[in-house]
Amino acid sequence: MERMNSLAVVAEGVRKHYGGAPALDGFDLAVPEGTVCGLLGPNGAGKTTAVRVLTTLLRADAGRAVVAGFDVAARPAEVRYRIGLAGQNAAVDEILTGRENLEMWGRLYHLDAATARRRAGELLDRFGLAADAEKRVKHYSGGMRRRLDLAAAFVLAPSVLFLDEPTTGLDPRNRDEVWQAVRELAASGSTVLMTTQYLFEADQLAHQIAVIDAGRVIADGSPDELKSMVGGDQIDLVVRDAAGLAEAARVLAAAAGRDPVADPGARRLTAPVHDRIGALTEVVRELGERGIAVEDVALRRPTLDEVFLSLTGERTARAEEGGHGEEDRAA
Repeated sequence: MERMNSLAVVAEGVRKHYGGAPALDGFDLAVPEGTVCGLLGPNGAGKTTAVRVLTTLLRADAGRAVVAGFDVAARPAEVRYRIGLAGQNAAVDEILTGRENLEMWGRLYHLDAATARRRAGELLDRFGLAADAEKRVKHYSGGMRRRLDLAAAFVLAPSVLFLDEPTTGLDPRNRDEVWQAVRELAASGSTVLMTTQYLFEADQLAHQIAVIDAGRVIADGSPDELKSMVGGDQIDLVVRDAAGLAEAARVLAAAAGRDPVADPGARRLTAPVHDRIGALTEVVRELGERGIAVEDVALRRPTLDEVFLSLTGERTARAEEGGHGEEDRAA
């Protein structure tokens, strides 16, 4: 098979069943080289199964997947040599020290002893573990183990790095260190595919976001493209006096072409608009002419939380009522 030069990860019609129930049901994805792709979805949507198929840990029932230019079913050894993976559970040896763990991974990746030692030192510094490098991992905190596990995935600066919930359990400082490491890896030409439940994390890191639900991708694009799917820009308006709320609502409705959503308790009105600057100018002018005092008025884009709930809200509610999802069955 010919190598693909522009796409680092390709999935076409991938299907996987567990006991007759579909975990992946026609999963499609295309991730360009040198980018960060965030795979989002509710519990049980198929995220972990997708990662396991793409990393050769699980064989698909149907469809085709190509990673780093090689078919994952036909050339799994070639794929494994070119990828890194950090799963949800830390895969580190508790008997060894942090440094010994990273050196071991380097040797498993066929680095010579000196190079493995140097690389381990670099990663211990990058992930804030240098002070505890000689401590046995069984004495590490959960956050320290997570950072060590992520460092092991970075040993080779792989062509494609898969991160499954990479910052779960990390405090803000350590989370930022992981974010910076991901950015640097992508800037160097590697591709990162990460699953995450933290939508702000995907917004910060991802060039591309794919939303998966019921085993298939239901939306795919940049963060801005996905935000535009739920109405584009919005005007948020807070009046100073609740008595002016009804009149302000009429002003905002005229500018937006639809009735705003009102939160009387907070004296807040919200409405989507198309001509963002023109609409804001018109609203501010009209409010001033009518003597309606305003505490705050602002333009804002929808958040990824709103996109996620818009696309998967009903399914998320069903999954929460039904209990465990695909990730638990596949574990």
